[in-house]
Amino acid sequence: SALLTKAYQTAAVLFEVLKAVNVSQSVEVDQAILDTHNKIEEKKKLYVPYNILPLDPESTDQAIMQNPEIQAAVYALRNIRGLPWPKDKEQEKKQEKKPDEKKTDRDLLDWLQAMFGFQKDNVANQREHLILLLANVHIRQIPKPEQQSKLDDRALDYVMKKLFKSYKMWCKYLGRKSSLWLPTIQQEVQQRKLLYMGLYLLVWGEAANLRFMPECLCYIYHHMAFELYGMLAGNVSPMTGENVKPAYGGDEEAFLMKVVTPIYKVIEEEAHRSKTMKSKHSHWRNYDDLNEYFWKVDCFRLGWPMRADADFFKTPKFAYPNRLNGEERSAGSVHWMGKINFVEIRSFWHIFRSFDRMWIFLILSLQAMIIIAWNGGTPSDIFDAG
Repeated sequence: SALLTKAYQTAAVLFEVLKAVNVSQSVEVDQAILDTHNKIEEKKKLYVPYNILPLDPESTDQAIMQNPEIQAAVYALRNIRGLPWPKDKEQEKKQEKKPDEKKTDRDLLDWLQAMFGFQKDNVANQREHLILLLANVHIRQIPKPEQQSKLDDRALDYVMKKLFKSYKMWCKYLGRKSSLWLPTIQQEVQQRKLLYMGLYLLVWGEAANLRFMPECLCYIYHHMAFELYGMLAGNVSPMTGENVKPAYGGDEEAFLMKVVTPIYKVIEEEAHRSKTMKSKHSHWRNYDDLNEYFWKVDCFRLGWPMRADADFFKTPKFAYPNRLNGEERSAGSVHWMGKINFVEIRSFWHIFRSFDRMWIFLILSLQAMIIIAWNGGTPSDIFDAG
């Protein structure tokens, strides 16, 4: 399977090269080559690249996929019963059903991708990540589960507790209830927990530099998990009168473009200002300053979807005091949020503050030597007196 996957990927690249040559040199491509390309494109959907687990339909007989703990995690993720698929995805699902072909089994992460617009490769990576996390804990349970092929609830709860430890602490610190609501129907509890975990890993996997801002990720996840709960509970939006849908939609790369990118642009602009201008440290924000915005309950003023005119997204034109209409203004007066907590003030006095112990030692030593010299003695007299 691994060799076939590599062969199909290589064949696809060679065809792209041939197509480029055809455009530049006006070379006719034989119909047999075009037919072969179409077959390869169909096979590529079955033989997909992978890191550790070959999850394509053609690789079910591989040794690693025969492990009971792997099968238990895979089967649990493929429980998509009762999930409301978007209409366009439902149509694709029907078109995939061909009697002469093996179809790819959809799972919970595919549904999350369709609803929230995560990237395809991120979904593939986090699918393997989640399966391995669950399988590793499942196989270590004592006493052993009665049914090895069924995911043990203890393993699920253990992984969930580890994943959401920081998120629950953040909710508690701000005095907010978490968005991890579970259904009353016992048969749906495992599916809901897996959805919450999958959503968290997908957010983390696509967060890029936002991973340096853990409270910011908690804020994003808090709202997306609440949207997830609303969709599964069938809640109706008071604004539209329709069922609740994700604020940013499920378009391709919607999460990256509409959630991650606007926040990253703020980080990029602040970092650019700190490098290109002779600015004071108090006139630009780093990761910690931006992340501290989400340490207080006031961060919920940012809203969801996030308001583009919020103070969080505003940056001053210049990072140092400047004159406007003859009036001197500081960076913080241009609707700029500025530093939240600690502000480092840089001055020549730092040489005394940073080496305070050394200065104290030198002053005490000088004092001792002055006393000895005043009495007409030498430093060796201290030892001779004993």
